[in-house]
Amino acid sequence: MGRPRTPLLDRERITATALQLVDDTGDFSVPQIARRLGVQTGSVYHHVDGRDGIVELLRERVSAAIDTATLDLTPWDKAIEAWARSYRAAFAAHPRTIPLLMTSPVRAPRVLEQYERAVSLLLDAGFGRAVVMPLIVALENLVLGSALDLAAPEAMWELTDRIPTPHLAEALAAVGEGRADGAFEVGLTAFMNHARTLRDAGSH
Repeated sequence: MGRPRTPLLDRERITATALQLVDDTGDFSVPQIARRLGVQTGSVYHHVDGRDGIVELLRERVSAAIDTATLDLTPWDKAIEAWARSYRAAFAAHPRTIPLLMTSPVRAPRVLEQYERAVSLLLDAGFGRAVVMPLIVALENLVLGSALDLAAPEAMWELTDRIPTPHLAEALAAVGEGRADGAFEVGLTAFMNHARTLRDAGSH
């Protein structure tokens, strides 16, 4: 018999299966991936560096949707804001990967390259080295928290007659639809204003 046209197992199929598991259940295991692909668990380990290696493949897969061309925009604040929006959209498509990736060290080469570009952008814009990583991590916290918020129910507060909350009820009614988007805009505006203040203070 000739070799099958489509390999039974490769890193691409392993990554796609792991991502589907995480999207469906919030986690994955190597035996689960093997069962879905109809192979032995040991066969999966021939293609990836265990669970940690699969996590990094997931990081690369989700992050690949981030438009890195945004980091080439000028001026720097336009670039950072566009990058943040693209970053949020990429992870909003797979929100259940966020807890998994946020608690695992970043090793994926393409993702490290993206961080290098973001750091270089801020350094070239005049930011001090000591503030660059706190800024990037703070932006990530905002972006990823908002991506999770997009996956949450629109009505996150269930009001009851047992606890009087008239002001909360009025505030919720005033927001209308798009609560998560509105909250993201507030956070991103505050972040960008603070970043500009830091940059101006460091450039004098």
